[in-house]
Amino acid sequence: MSSTIRLGIIGAGAIGNVHMEVFGRIPDVTLASVTDAYLPLAEQRAKEHSIPVIHQSPQHMLEDPEIDAVVVAVPNKHHAPLAIEALRQGKHVLLEKPMANSADSAREILEAKEQSGRILMLGHQMRWTGLSRALKQHIDKGGLGRIYNAKAGWMRKKGIPGWGSWFTRMNEAGGGPLIDIGVHMLDLALYLMGSPKPVSVYGTTYAEFGPQRKGIGTWGTPNWDGYYDVEDLATALIKMDNGATLSLEVSWAAHAAGMSEEPFIHLMGTEAGGAMIGGRGMLVHHAFDQIVETEVEPLGGEDDRTLLGRHFIECIRENKEPITSALSGYTNNRILSAIYESSRTGSEVKLNWD
Repeated sequence: MSSTIRLGIIGAGAIGNVHMEVFGRIPDVTLASVTDAYLPLAEQRAKEHSIPVIHQSPQHMLEDPEIDAVVVAVPNKHHAPLAIEALRQGKHVLLEKPMANSADSAREILEAKEQSGRILMLGHQMRWTGLSRALKQHIDKGGLGRIYNAKAGWMRKKGIPGWGSWFTRMNEAGGGPLIDIGVHMLDLALYLMGSPKPVSVYGTTYAEFGPQRKGIGTWGTPNWDGYYDVEDLATALIKMDNGATLSLEVSWAAHAAGMSEEPFIHLMGTEAGGAMIGGRGMLVHHAFDQIVETEVEPLGGEDDRTLLGRHFIECIRENKEPITSALSGYTNNRILSAIYESSRTGSEVKLNWD
């Protein structure tokens, strides 16, 4: 590989554009190509970011020997086929979340990654915020002791994206808020807990607002000729192999009186507790029979997206496993699929890792 990594962007929408902005300011990375199902948008992004090549399709980009790595920023149902083909073509892959729209598809990506010897990294930028990094640093030093219980979630009251578009179609997205924003909270919670292995899941999903065209948010473009067949609220309890538990609740729309709409994580450890609520972090512990709370100061440095991008490039250059690895993405997808299965059957789902 040359000293400059030649990067292709698959998907010129909002998230793809964020990646173009980020990688455009990282040294020794060349934005070499862009493609999109709607080529006029790819042409627009190429002008905005001085990208020299507009590939007519993802396949053309993946077959281009001049491309070293790709960012996959497209609707969920395309994640698996594009990531697998990219790996087979010898490209490194930065894959937007969720890894896939089902556990089976995520497993196929994991297998393709293992066979290819290339880097595959998931785009979970919430691990890279200054607050997340500060709390993780404190946890890794033993500040919380053994984390035995956690609660995480993101309860939007009016935030259904793109009603009728791919966002609200099970066959295209794989789910609603659980797979959209819930995967972020699940991923971050597991990471802060030390990545324990999930062994059982009990969950329930609800669709009370979306089918009635209520709770519409501002993200995405509605398609009123489309349909809505995903959940708008999900709740789950996940048990780990070390005995720890994680409760998860997320919504796009809900009558959640008195609840903040900010993402949250509460970690309960044997030595102390930690929490992140929106952009605020705190620690709590007992001292001389008194409860002492202190603020967590975010670590400084670059923004989360830039740190994520730099880590991807570093992993390629040093041939090392990303922090947001393919296995972590597969683990997330297994839990998400188990929540949906549990909701359908009304029973606990056991996860076998043999």
